Amino acid sequence: MGNTRGAAAFAVWYLRAVASVNFLSAVWVSLGQDVRRHNQENLFTPYLLTAGFASGVFTAFLAVTMRRRKRAAWILNLGLSGAFLGLFTLAMAFPEIRRHPQNWVSLALTAAFVAALLAGRREFYAKGDRSNPRLAAAVGAGGLLGASLLAALLVTVTDRAAAPSTFLERWRYGALRLVSVAADEYRVPGIAPPTWVDVAVNVLSTALVLAVLYAAFRSRRAVDPLTADDEKRLRELLDRHGERDSLGYFALRREKSVCWSPTGKAAVAYRVIGGVSLASGDPIGDPEAWPGAIGPWLAEARAHGWIPAVMGASEEAGTVYARHGLDALELGDEALVEVAEFTLEGRAMRTVRQACNRIRRAGYTVRVRRHEDIPADEMAVLLRRADDWRDGATERGFSMALGRLGDPEDGRCVMLECTDSRGELRALLSFVPWGPHGLSLDLMRRDRDCDNGLMEFMVIELLRHAGEQRDDRTDPRNAADRADPRNPVDRADRITQVSLNFAVFRSVFERGARLGAGPVLRLWRSLLCFFSRWWQIESLYRANAKYRPIWEPRFLLFEKSADLPRIGVASARAEGFLGAPGLPKWLRRGHLETRR
Repeated sequence: MGNTRGAAAFAVWYLRAVASVNFLSAVWVSLGQDVRRHNQENLFTPYLLTAGFASGVFTAFLAVTMRRRKRAAWILNLGLSGAFLGLFTLAMAFPEIRRHPQNWVSLALTAAFVAALLAGRREFYAKGDRSNPRLAAAVGAGGLLGASLLAALLVTVTDRAAAPSTFLERWRYGALRLVSVAADEYRVPGIAPPTWVDVAVNVLSTALVLAVLYAAFRSRRAVDPLTADDEKRLRELLDRHGERDSLGYFALRREKSVCWSPTGKAAVAYRVIGGVSLASGDPIGDPEAWPGAIGPWLAEARAHGWIPAVMGASEEAGTVYARHGLDALELGDEALVEVAEFTLEGRAMRTVRQACNRIRRAGYTVRVRRHEDIPADEMAVLLRRADDWRDGATERGFSMALGRLGDPEDGRCVMLECTDSRGELRALLSFVPWGPHGLSLDLMRRDRDCDNGLMEFMVIELLRHAGEQRDDRTDPRNAADRADPRNPVDRADRITQVSLNFAVFRSVFERGARLGAGPVLRLWRSLLCFFSRWWQIESLYRANAKYRPIWEPRFLLFEKSADLPRIGVASARAEGFLGAPGLPKWLRRGHLETRR
């Protein structure tokens, strides 16, 4: 096992080294000329060393795909390097080639690379999608047609030749320049575009090659989404163990997939985005069975070349994930409010108390109901208003959002409806169940013209209602009211804890503002404050801090630090902050894109 891993690592590092030399040759003119002269004077350079930027990009792409253990990349490298080695060996039969020691070095390096590929073949196991060859062919054919037409258009606009040429000749020139990169020997007589046009066409050619390679080597994106049976089993686990994690109910997002433990007592819910297998929250089910679900999830990720990552795991789950080789980074803190300990009294709550009193005096009222208690026609109105108040066309959320509202299966969710003095609906809050005695915030929508402090007023009303129900349970005089199913407040009884929003990097804001904070921490806080202009990082922290919550740390789990940029992009796409880049929609396989 160690020998095969070492051989695979050598193959990857060989490609990285060659890519570095190619890039260096592109900017170091004398080195690039030496490498090209060697190739032109019967002196051979090692496999893929061609002294050019385009070849450097190609080699670097192969190094990346090989590091991800892509089987298709291994096959391509073995085919190209094997053919190169065979031609090289035949060429060494000529005395004029044998007498140059550089050729023996090149032959040895190429042979070592081929041997490493063969020895490490079992390490390149990641499967691509079955549609990749067909898609790569479509991208290549369509891209070549489009790029050649664009090149012909550039040549037509900039041609400096005195003799006229036909569009077909200019198209041929552009197409030859695309496939040859350095097309002096293919130059069509009578066509003389500026140098920058040739460079632009070469760049276009490199981009086309990368698009074809991406289509050929991309990981499998879509897996089977949550089935009805999966959802039923997950709900059963949540009924038994749902109180362990406030984010557990969000595993029921239907674009997610699920990996089960062999016993069926635990599961990991995840979604594949941009080659990242992104799980959220803790595994569902019995903690003793968590390793049985984490193992298959990691094995599936490695089999398909996906990068495994977990968003928003608790410290307990993070410890279990760490035993499976994942590293942890504190992502932020979740705001938890204990109903029994919450109070509006005291100087610290003065601002919230005044805001709530102002809203109450303005005539606003809050109604609390389970979703199952809302008639269908009323729910339709609520859904319509929620869509009208949504900020943008994209539903956002992944790790802490359900991605749907009003589904009949989510009857135990709690809806807060806030109306003004005229009885007009002005805001909505929806909470998902967190075990039998908790709620976790899912959705916040409000009319932008409503008064400031309305959301705080609604949260305080929920906590007040929950606190009253807790007190009423001990009073025998209220037994009849508690038994009345028409009482909307009593239907939300026994709520002892509420999970509010998640504050990203909360500790940085808190510690960075303290006296004596170090320069690195202050700089980090300043950067977060800067980015808060667009992403409301600081304002979300301050909105949560108003309730004096218990801060529960949440972690990002990852395998390699080098994967963090890709994980960050995948997380932003999952949460709905970034659109899906890449191929046009008509070339992508259809897959569900449900976001908060």
